[in-house]
Amino acid sequence: MYLQTIGEDEATGQIAEIYYKLRAQNGFVMEATKCFTTRPDLLPLYTDFIDKVRAGFSLGPREWRLITLIAAKRVPSTYCSHVFAKQLIADLGSKEAVLRIHRDFRHAGLPPRDVEMLSYAEKIAQNASQVSADDIERLRAAGFTDRQICDIAFCAAWRCFVARFFDATGAGPEPAYIDEDPDFRAAMTVGKNC
Repeated sequence: MYLQTIGEDEATGQIAEIYYKLRAQNGFVMEATKCFTTRPDLLPLYTDFIDKVRAGFSLGPREWRLITLIAAKRVPSTYCSHVFAKQLIADLGSKEAVLRIHRDFRHAGLPPRDVEMLSYAEKIAQNASQVSADDIERLRAAGFTDRQICDIAFCAAWRCFVARFFDATGAGPEPAYIDEDPDFRAAMTVGKNC
């Protein structure tokens, strides 16, 4: 971490509560959380905001992770790629499935609906100014509601913001997210080396 942050042993108030909750869930507090504490008022705001967004997300956790994986690749964010690839192993059943999607989601055996969703997310992460009404119509034709399209756009754009913030503050992936398989690890290292 490049910036001074609040350590677990010095956290008080809301920050201590957030750290306690995350340690209970994950066994550790991620650097992605700690980086918001350089300005202590940000972490409670961030946590409340993203918890509410995720609670109202109209697609499932699998879709959130898929969108994030593709957006993180395009940012590029090694941190987010490692974290979400590791989570997707359970969703997709194998590292090989994650690697296929990461390499080329259009030819990874995903349902056409998922391909449309990820094409839109990728376009947002690469250059959102290129999104057109035709992209939205393809999503609608694939069965997405406008609320779901909004959620895809938010998830992809949010990843661009937070991934860049994490890199800018020096946050990096925790050992729990770094896979032992050197090929998998190399594939997910899309930006900064870890």
